[in-house]
Amino acid sequence: MKILKPLACLLLPLSVSTTSLANEFSFGVGIGSLYSGLGVNVASRSATDLKYVSAGCMSYSSYGGATCGAGAGWIQADLLGFDNTNHGIGVYIGIVGDERESYNDTKAVYGAGLSYHYFAKGIEQPGAHLGISLVAGDTNSGLDTKLLLEFGYQF
Repeated sequence: MKILKPLACLLLPLSVSTTSLANEFSFGVGIGSLYSGLGVNVASRSATDLKYVSAGCMSYSSYGGATCGAGAGWIQADLLGFDNTNHGIGVYIGIVGDERESYNDTKAVYGAGLSYHYFAKGIEQPGAHLGISLVAGDTNSGLDTKLLLEFGYQF
């Protein structure tokens, strides 16, 4: 959590950018791989794709505290053959979970994933989106895969 406050202060000016920058950059909040768990992202947006960096937390416990990390990804909206840009397929590299080191300590697990996103107003417009990601990361007990639900809002 200590990293999120400085990051939010750095990213906040991007969310209130000028009109010309608003078409090129996007700021988002939500949950899922697009936000590295529960977190935020800053994206470069075009008519058909979204390239982003994100920071967020995958878990929290009263014993181990928050397990936070960062990630990056790319979502392309013209791969599925639809006449609109509402549907996107993406790739992600970054935090995908956590692993217990000891009774009161957890560490971040990094890996990669593939995702599907539905943007209500299209990938190029501000608005809400839903999605699902299949992510995998290497833990002490082997390869760990899981599905992450996506929900958020891109400004």
